[in-house]
Amino acid sequence: CHLSSLQPPPPRFKKRTARAIEHIDRLNEQASEEILKVEREYNKLHQPFFQKTSELIAKIPDFWVTTFVNHPQVSAVLGEEDKEALHYLTRVEVTEFEDIKSDFYFDENLYFENKVLSKEFHLNESGGPSSKSTEIKWKSGKDLTKHSSQTQNKASRKRQHEEPESFFTWFTDHSDAGADELGEVIKDDIWPNPLQYYLVPDMDDEEGEGEDDDDEEEEGLEDIDEEGDKDEGEEDEDDDEGEEGEEDEGEDD
Repeated sequence: CHLSSLQPPPPRFKKRTARAIEHIDRLNEQASEEILKVEREYNKLHQPFFQKTSELIAKIPDFWVTTFVNHPQVSAVLGEEDKEALHYLTRVEVTEFEDIKSDFYFDENLYFENKVLSKEFHLNESGGPSSKSTEIKWKSGKDLTKHSSQTQNKASRKRQHEEPESFFTWFTDHSDAGADELGEVIKDDIWPNPLQYYLVPDMDDEEGEGEDDDDEEEEGLEDIDEEGDKDEGEEDEDDDEGEEGEEDEGEDD
């Protein structure tokens, strides 16, 4: 049977199929709306617990900079001066209702005047994803988004096209709000359970401990060898004394 010989489906079949597909699409839209309603409702229930956790975390020195440095994706966009600035970060809060908003609270610092930096994701009038954020009021000579690009060497310029020059460029980047990976990581991975990254063990410390253990083991083996040599020396002396005693007895006979 050749494809050219097959008869096209009747118009009635096409209409029924189209109506069925339209019905499925409407159900999918309704399901998406219901899922969003449920998520928003549970977000409201979660919020008091997140707030309590945030208050407790605020009492831990350098909690957030440690958490960000330990996170593989976030640490990839952190320069050394970013880390210095993040030492002043005391609290992070994410609220997710109709819009998604991330707030970063800072103590007074050497880099900018703002007490709070925010970035918000929402749907624009056409229904597409959009974002807006706080304008960072940099102190004189402290704009990390400019300073980082000036201090990059030639070998790392290729990397600049793949990663932000500074963590703080995230607040000014609104080019693709629908694919903001850093925003997704903060919202879905870090915010619900930041302790898992704060408590990541320091690999250098682990390696140092391993080296100390190896040194202790080597010292222990050396002590064992020395004791063994000492015991062998004492046995040799005993054997020599025994042989001398036997010779003396022979002479007496």
